[in-house]
Amino acid sequence: MAGWADVDRHSFWAFHEAKDKPYRRIAYIKLGSDADAEDAVDKAFDYIMSRWQWMLGIEHPHQYAWAVLNSKIIDQQRARQRRAEPADIAPFEAILSDGADAYDYLTGTIHFYTAVRRLSERQRDAVILRYGLDYNTRDTALVMGIEEATVRSQLRLARNRLVHLLGIQSSPNEDRKVTT
Repeated sequence: MAGWADVDRHSFWAFHEAKDKPYRRIAYIKLGSDADAEDAVDKAFDYIMSRWQWMLGIEHPHQYAWAVLNSKIIDQQRARQRRAEPADIAPFEAILSDGADAYDYLTGTIHFYTAVRRLSERQRDAVILRYGLDYNTRDTALVMGIEEATVRSQLRLARNRLVHLLGIQSSPNEDRKVTT
């Protein structure tokens, strides 16, 4: 950054400020560990910083940054697999301690998340941001670096795929609904 113009330095830090929190949230959801999420996001921002001036000249820098983040998350998942850490069972223990239909809730949740994992990466990201993190379609689009219409389309495709994967019957009117 030492040789950067002030406008480039300010634009990078503005980008960092806008994307840091949502990137960390999505990384945590995908990785399930604060430490792994922090590591993946820090590596993503380091890489983005090293390419920032080049990114300013491309057509879709936010989309490129999203791809970098996903790449670093995948790298972190691979590193964790090599370390062979035991699975974090705290979420399961929390569900079971609740007591009310714990088994049904747990098996339903596992079935749903298994189906979500079978979506395309873009659909899965849109679903996680929109429904898991409660972002509206505008904010989801901003985080992913894509158009709002693309987010709505990905959510519609994801919904249709989940209906099929989960064996849910839906009415024709429900297929058209995607809330913003």
